[in-house]
Amino acid sequence: MTTQLHPSTALGHVHLTVSYLARSIAFYERSLGFKVHRQEGDTAWLGAGGRDLLVLTEQAGATHYPRRTGLYHFAILTPSRLHLALVLRNFIQTETQLSGWSDHLVSEAIYLSDPDGNGIEIYRDRPRADWPREADGSLKMASDPLDYQGILGELDGASGVNAPWEGLHPDTILGHMHLHVADIPVTKVFYRDVIGFDFLLDFGDQAAFFSAGGYHHHLGTNTWNGRGAPPPPPDATGLRYFTVELADGGERENLIARLEAAGHAYEAREDGLFVNDPARNGILFATP
Repeated sequence: MTTQLHPSTALGHVHLTVSYLARSIAFYERSLGFKVHRQEGDTAWLGAGGRDLLVLTEQAGATHYPRRTGLYHFAILTPSRLHLALVLRNFIQTETQLSGWSDHLVSEAIYLSDPDGNGIEIYRDRPRADWPREADGSLKMASDPLDYQGILGELDGASGVNAPWEGLHPDTILGHMHLHVADIPVTKVFYRDVIGFDFLLDFGDQAAFFSAGGYHHHLGTNTWNGRGAPPPPPDATGLRYFTVELADGGERENLIARLEAAGHAYEAREDGLFVNDPARNGILFATP
């Protein structure tokens, strides 16, 4: 039994509960450039190109509950700074309200929320060779002011940028997830020792970050909604689960072995292996 996830491990899509599907679809299409791939009843699958990145399910009467575990934000990774600039220009043209922006040294990020208050980050990565490191070799990250004028400057003279925007580039992916959890030490044991992510760094006792294959982070976790925060009730908007794409069936069997050794429950489903983390955040592990 291996103890770490394969370096090729990546994220697939995130599934959210929303209160009014038509409103949410309109927001994600107009402001962020998602395309609806299909819709069945109260559920819609959206993405870029042919890849599903976001699944939305309407639940009548669903509402946002503060001070709970669950979604902090899901993060959409554009393939270049130019493509982030196209998104930023669309935010300006559609007068989309933003909640923040940061230069994280390894990436440049813009933050906003959907109509139900679900947090969203859209970002671009700097080349991995340019990621700064501390003296001990660990990644150096920060939350510096964003050079949004420099980002918009990518549009100057770029080919085709004056044509009507057609939405997110087909190479856009779900880059990382950031979750509210109840306890950082318990979370670190689960995601590092049971799931098999590499532990990267933490910010005191309030946040911890994890990845596979040397990425700056596939997963962030924090207790900013309060240490010991309870999970949201069944009628809450927000996270249903996010998908982790395992390398192959052998990775799935190794994960099952680690879950069973830890006495952690899981559910084998047709679409993958479903697990709740200690804060009741849902994770679906899928294989090709």
